[in-house]
Amino acid sequence: MNKVFIDGNSLNLEDFIKITRNNHEVQLTEEAIKNVKRSRDLVDKFVKEDKIVYGITTGFGKFSDVVITGEETKTLQRNLIISHACGVGRPLAEEVVRGVMLLRINALSKGCSGIRLETLNTLVEMLNKGVHPIIPEKGSLGASGDLAPLAHMVLVMIGEGEAIYKGKKMSGKEAMRMADIPTIELTSKEGLALINGTQVMTSIGAFVVYDTINLSKTADIAAALTVEALNGIIDAYDEKVHKVRAHQGQISAAANLRNILKDSKMTSRQGEIRVQDAYTLRCIPQVHGASKDCFKYLKEKIEIEMNAATDNPLIFTDEEEVISGGNFHGQPMAISFDFLAIGISELANISERRLERLVNPSLSNGLPGFLVEKGGLNSGFMIVQYAAAALVSENKVLAHPASVDSIPSSANQEDHVSMGTIAARKAMEILDNSRKVVAMEILAACQAIDLRGNKGLGLGTEIAYNIVREKITKIEEDRIMHIDMNLCDDIIKSNIIVDSVEEKIGELL
Repeated sequence: MNKVFIDGNSLNLEDFIKITRNNHEVQLTEEAIKNVKRSRDLVDKFVKEDKIVYGITTGFGKFSDVVITGEETKTLQRNLIISHACGVGRPLAEEVVRGVMLLRINALSKGCSGIRLETLNTLVEMLNKGVHPIIPEKGSLGASGDLAPLAHMVLVMIGEGEAIYKGKKMSGKEAMRMADIPTIELTSKEGLALINGTQVMTSIGAFVVYDTINLSKTADIAAALTVEALNGIIDAYDEKVHKVRAHQGQISAAANLRNILKDSKMTSRQGEIRVQDAYTLRCIPQVHGASKDCFKYLKEKIEIEMNAATDNPLIFTDEEEVISGGNFHGQPMAISFDFLAIGISELANISERRLERLVNPSLSNGLPGFLVEKGGLNSGFMIVQYAAAALVSENKVLAHPASVDSIPSSANQEDHVSMGTIAARKAMEILDNSRKVVAMEILAACQAIDLRGNKGLGLGTEIAYNIVREKITKIEEDRIMHIDMNLCDDIIKSNIIVDSVEEKIGELL
């Protein structure tokens, strides 16, 4: 079994995907174990000394001034979990839940949270054995962290709540019994250590960032197919043009287009057919490139947050200090995920406009209207463009920032919150919509190439075209289009187009 070592400091996006999607096991490093033990020893010392420390010997939020006696600490921690499990809505996907568990393990491994090693090991066992708590997707304000959804994760650890185990939904107690993992009784600081953090928004966001980077490459391939279908002018992608502006994403997008379209017999040069193309073809590097820069920024931010201590209070063992701060506040990620939503939306926006040029006989340079012969009798791709337009319009609504909203909570003790988890969830929905729009463009571009006559595609576009045509044939007359659209969406999800093109021409940027 492949194994990833967890130390609280070095988790990256690639390892995150290996663990969550490919079921690689995790193991704490010796240094992490040492740090966790030291942190716990300090908590035990404070409890023994009856020292007043937020979340250890006091209540929570507005109740931070209520002192809790030593014998009440276990009741305090259990009450915290069961009272905070107020999630609503559909369950998060199992892979997202795995991400939540992994990120919580990694944060606790830093040794700033005061959790017992045996409690942390329980969560490690659950992840490795596939006990996945059912966590409702809604109910988090994104500060104090993802309290409500994380409480649902902890319910299973204490033998409550519900879980999925080996594909079956059951009580948390039964799932733990079947996986042979003992349930636990939380003690001082542990409940707070487990639920006070940004791991739900970060897990959702990590998947969006990873999948969006791949969609960005797919969008370059889709655009290249459309360029060929419309006999687009490739001079606009010349390296010199992009170097004098010097934005790295733009330079990368132009390089991708040149490599994907290499040796194509379907493109043109300026002046051969027309002097210049419309912006949706000519400005592909500028638009796609701006989104690529966004995604690069998000990858950096998400990897910082993956390795962050985001609970409260934080324990600093060298100084024997416990400091009540605000690392649980999701604002750094909330703003980032709002930015991510805009970056993804723009990939879909320009894709839909390219689709419009393909289906509109006034814009398609000689292609039949709506990409079908016997138009009128057949509607062809007419309503495909409608569907794409509906999705990009929905994206515009969803791209409204969540991070600019705040509703005070806990009797105004927690009077500014991030809504970061809402921002992450919106970005995930935008990603799903945008992938479908790109799928529609690919379908239309392949149809247009067939109708214009394939004179020889580029090194990358030929591979993409063949993959699509292995599963989806040219449309000769009207058929149920959503079947083809879903098939192409599945092709993009599998990443076979990007993987196959990269194998032939090298890594896309």
